[in-house]
Amino acid sequence: MRLKDKVALLTAAAGAGIGQATARAMAREGAAVVVTDIHGDRARTVAAEIAGEYGARTLGLACDVTSVADVSRVVEATLAAFGRVDILFNNAGTNRPTRVVDITDEVWNLVLGTTLTGTFYCCRAVVPAMIGQNSGRIISVTSVAGFRGLAGGHAHYAAAKAGVMAFTRCLAMEVAPHRITANTIAPSFIFNEFIPHIYPQDEIDRMFEEIPYPRKGTPEDVANAALFLASDEGEYMTGQTLCVTGGSWMR
Repeated sequence: MRLKDKVALLTAAAGAGIGQATARAMAREGAAVVVTDIHGDRARTVAAEIAGEYGARTLGLACDVTSVADVSRVVEATLAAFGRVDILFNNAGTNRPTRVVDITDEVWNLVLGTTLTGTFYCCRAVVPAMIGQNSGRIISVTSVAGFRGLAGGHAHYAAAKAGVMAFTRCLAMEVAPHRITANTIAPSFIFNEFIPHIYPQDEIDRMFEEIPYPRKGTPEDVANAALFLASDEGEYMTGQTLCVTGGSWMR
């Protein structure tokens, strides 16, 4: 019960991967969880499942993180329901693997808008409440793509993820006097059932082959890192990036 009586707001938390795994882990550790997703029905379904499984207080809401109005509405609903927001878990992001010469303005804006600008919108919306509480944890999912060059058409995705890390370091310095921490988690390849809809099989095979650890990463591995950063044990870490990679990236 490391997060007993805490309130966690999570984006993109109703899908098959890291967001839902983290929502479940935080509920298991005693937090009230606000499950948001671009698909409202899916968010409400997952929130109900988590409530039933863990006895947690939950709320399921539709949220498009590229919409300032949506983000504001979700934060207001969280405060109305629970009176505070202790943890923000920024998981929303997207990728459309495309070579630079073929990236359209629309694809560039989709990837940067969802991954980087959406993170900014969510942070900007929750920070006033956290300052008022004199406490808070902000955790954003990035990627080792933000550190390294990648073939396979990931330039826009890598730029967005690197931007989230740089943004978070600056945010961490601004909010530290208010006992708010801001950190990122950079996974390498984490498989879930939706991955084959994004990446071709040869790219999936290539990413698996880069991991030296004898098992592959799961969404729960990232969720466990998020639990540490969200808990009292992680209080003195801020502006940092935890790499969850099975050894495929070391820094």
